[in-house]
Amino acid sequence: MTAKMLRPDSKGRITLGSIARGISGYAMHQEPNGTVILEPFVEIPAKEKWLFENTSALQKVQTGLTQAKNKELIDKGSFSQFADDEIE
Repeated sequence: MTAKMLRPDSKGRITLGSIARGISGYAMHQEPNGTVILEPFVEIPAKEKWLFENTSALQKVQTGLTQAKNKELIDKGSFSQFADDEIE
């Protein structure tokens, strides 16, 4: 865990700077002793939500990404015959 001193501005705001890059929001939890915990969230497009709700499909995508990362690929040849050259 990284610790960093942050000081609020005159309006009580704290700037997170580069650690907030790629984060769309935070859930804030305040413990009884005053400790503040920020839990980062990243939003996904609504059209991709189904993938995270379908554990079988998500598992297959994760497996495929792992296989690609490990270069466990099988050349299936060209698929150009299936290409649709007309753009709708």
